[in-house]
Amino acid sequence: MLKESILVVEDDVDINNLIKKSLEKNNYEVVQAFSGSEAALRMDMKSFDVVLLDLMLPGISGEELIKNVREKKNMPIIVISAKSSLEDKVHLLNIGADDYITKPFQCEEIIARVNSQLRRYKSNSLQEKEFKIYKFKELILDEEAREVRVKNKVLSLTAYEFQILSILVKNPDKVFSREILYSKVWKNGYYGEDNSVNVHISNIRKKIKEVIQEEYIKTVWGIGFKMNRN
Repeated sequence: MLKESILVVEDDVDINNLIKKSLEKNNYEVVQAFSGSEAALRMDMKSFDVVLLDLMLPGISGEELIKNVREKKNMPIIVISAKSSLEDKVHLLNIGADDYITKPFQCEEIIARVNSQLRRYKSNSLQEKEFKIYKFKELILDEEAREVRVKNKVLSLTAYEFQILSILVKNPDKVFSREILYSKVWKNGYYGEDNSVNVHISNIRKKIKEVIQEEYIKTVWGIGFKMNRN
């Protein structure tokens, strides 16, 4: 059986080796990179199942790497950083990170987060065997291409944003509570901020409004969210 391959991007040699040793104990294949430039080169040469990424790196920064990966690949990116403010976490989720671990960390937490992300991505892959194209007003969602267009302009959505919008568009008359969206998108094992769904919904709205000045997602106060037919 092939081992899942994980890229660990961390310039601190001791921390990188600690994460590598812990992952290998849990039967993962680990490739190390000690700078952003080396990580970019590694990703050009090989596909990985998960990327564990520090932000403050020599060469290319962690933020730049996230943006570059999201233009080309669909894989879980877990940020490991000493930055702990909610603002930092929200920003990184918005540009394409899937999860966030604050330093100092426990190796058990890293393993749990990696396992959770792999379960989610595998589940999404199984669910996408039958692809469809959905239309709502001026918005078209293509499951196979994992692409959303509004008035023929492609929206740059993160993986979580695409999944949330996909759930809403497939069931345009149904109201989804924040808790239901949590369970459908993050499934079990997610340890993120309580307002993550709100942040992603807000981000989707902003991206749609950059193309068309119309509210596509409606907040049903006290209940949740649905597509806006008005």
